[in-house]
Amino acid sequence: MEQDPGKLDRILSKRTEVDPGSPFRTQAYRRREKGMNAKPIYKSPAGKKEIMALYDAVLARWPVPHEEIYIPTRHGDTFVISSGERTAPPLILLHGSASNAASWVADVAAYSAHFHVLAVDLPGEPGKSAENRPSWQELDFGEWLEDVLDGLRIEATALVGISQGGWTALRFATYRPERVSKLVVLAPAGIAPARTSFLLKAIFYSLLGSKGGEKMNQLVMGRQEMHPDAVRFMNTIMANFHGRLEKEYIFTDEELKRLTMPTLLIGGTEDALIPVEKITPRMEKLLPHFTAEIIPGMSHALVNLSEKIIPFLSA
Repeated sequence: MEQDPGKLDRILSKRTEVDPGSPFRTQAYRRREKGMNAKPIYKSPAGKKEIMALYDAVLARWPVPHEEIYIPTRHGDTFVISSGERTAPPLILLHGSASNAASWVADVAAYSAHFHVLAVDLPGEPGKSAENRPSWQELDFGEWLEDVLDGLRIEATALVGISQGGWTALRFATYRPERVSKLVVLAPAGIAPARTSFLLKAIFYSLLGSKGGEKMNQLVMGRQEMHPDAVRFMNTIMANFHGRLEKEYIFTDEELKRLTMPTLLIGGTEDALIPVEKITPRMEKLLPHFTAEIIPGMSHALVNLSEKIIPFLSA
């Protein structure tokens, strides 16, 4: 079903039509200004240029025909890569932190054969969306994805998110559950705190410059084999981008109980960041239509899994 094309304009205008002295306006603008006035997310203009050059190179060899779209939202303009037939069921792909929608390049052809695929750049990450960083502690990312769907005129959709993208999918699905038909989260943040050992190593590696960034990527990838171009892209991002080192938001039981849609969790037994052994029983207890697939020997870099995900989404 298509959305009212004027709905997004009305949503965006809410931030400016209220009385200048109202509490709503004050809170909204403080949140917006806090994000817009944060320190630069790139370490240098040259570093940003290097990352964007690699991103453009991936887009130039995108394996299926695609369209590049910008959607205005309350939290900044958002870049979307649209692939597949527009008449097919929609599927939103949400990448992890210190990444962008190019991370789906290996799977997008498989997804596009079944769905209208919309790979979205999260704001505040090294992609083509706005560089401001919406709050993790408030409903900002729920509002943001709501605006993206409204701009795309999508009433309800399936969501697939990895790591911080999984957290973002959970934020939206708990905020607007009626707009999520199916939910797939790969090693998501927000169900259980990240491993303390990973956080301590992340802090230490952040002090070591580009070599520390490479060490961080090795920790994330584990023994998982990655394409050399993907590793180069990841290392370039880590060398030139300021990752978000903030307190993560852990969803409450009441929030997770709103996830009544079919939900699939995929995790790896050798994930250095996300404790899947704690996530699985918590979700199993709270979600009525929950399936988990924990892959032996798999790290946090959960890639090339479309063969496991498409049957779930198509059922």
